[in-house]
Amino acid sequence: MTGGLERVGPRDPAEVLAEREAIQANLLELDGSFVKRMLEGAALTGQTRQRWTAAAASLAALWETYLAYSAVVDRIAALGGGGRRPSKRELPELTGLLTGGCVQLPDVPAGSGGTSGPTGPTGPTGPTRRDLASTGRPPVTLATAVAVMRRSFAGVTEVTSAVEAVWAAVGPPLDAVEAELATSRPLAAGLGAETEAAFRDAEADLDALRSASNADPLALMRDGRVDTSAADRLRDRAAELGARIAELDRLRSQARSRIDSLAVVAEAARADREDAIAACQRAAALVTIALPWPPDIADPRLVGLSALAAGGQWGRLRAELDRCEAELAASAAQTREVRRLAAAAVARRDELRGLLGAYKAKAARLGASEDVAISGRYDQARDLLWSAPCDLGAAEAAVSGYQQAILATERRR
Repeated sequence: MTGGLERVGPRDPAEVLAEREAIQANLLELDGSFVKRMLEGAALTGQTRQRWTAAAASLAALWETYLAYSAVVDRIAALGGGGRRPSKRELPELTGLLTGGCVQLPDVPAGSGGTSGPTGPTGPTGPTRRDLASTGRPPVTLATAVAVMRRSFAGVTEVTSAVEAVWAAVGPPLDAVEAELATSRPLAAGLGAETEAAFRDAEADLDALRSASNADPLALMRDGRVDTSAADRLRDRAAELGARIAELDRLRSQARSRIDSLAVVAEAARADREDAIAACQRAAALVTIALPWPPDIADPRLVGLSALAAGGQWGRLRAELDRCEAELAASAAQTREVRRLAAAAVARRDELRGLLGAYKAKAARLGASEDVAISGRYDQARDLLWSAPCDLGAAEAAVSGYQQAILATERRR
């Protein structure tokens, strides 16, 4: 042996100790993880139960392997850790521990599949079950023990990571449903049997999806991706239900004012209709034109609406109020159009009168006022425009003829 102990075999004690620290940290992190604790306490079903049962048994064996491995590492630390130089008598033992078979792997229990066994660094809770005919397994090197633990660790974390991915994907839409239902819950009561039943169905579906995702989350893993379609559909349904409940609750608080407003709007619509009829009559006295009559104003049946509100039939009340308001709005629009047409007819007569006067002045400037044909056209147009009722069609034709005659005279000159 020459100089200080820099390396004994392929590895030195410092590397072994650092590796043991990393393994221990990862095992403790896994053992204390939220997902692992949830899986241990859940009533699992389906493939999640099957895979976690196997993973838990593997984790128990992993801890047994770690304890045996760690005991060897402790002895290595005692012989050559912390910069200590082993004696010549200790060196063969240290070399054997670093390079030879020194870690006894646990036997795999026959028919294993349960979750009994060690779940922490304190070791097994009872004697390890062994096959009666077992002759034991030969000890393995530190490197082999680490490789065995690495494979077991990867198998366990594959399960926990998949479960965590499912919960991370399904949790937000289900939380959104729960928040939506919590907001709607105090409003839903008394909004009618249909709405209350829809709310209860949404609550039941939420509970069912929560239970399913907790009991068998791996059933939602499809080809490496989480299937959130059911949770997404429920979230959309809850959002629609929440909007409907909020709308009906607003109606419940505004029902009286909306019913009273209908009465006011209907009365105003009747008054507008009378005004439109008067406008039509005035226009008919001035011009001969076919005008539509303003529509009748439908009775909003206020008594029936009040009865629906008193009976808490908010869905039907909303439909009836919407219908009545739409009918009144349509009638008001038609009434305004009739009034506009009546005013437009009279305005057109007045426009033609002004146009006739303008072209009369133009005829005077051209010296065409004494033209018998032109003056005859003027007299015809004037007689039509100042007759009551005025034949608007004939008057337009007469004014146009007078206009063309003046323009023809202007072109000749």
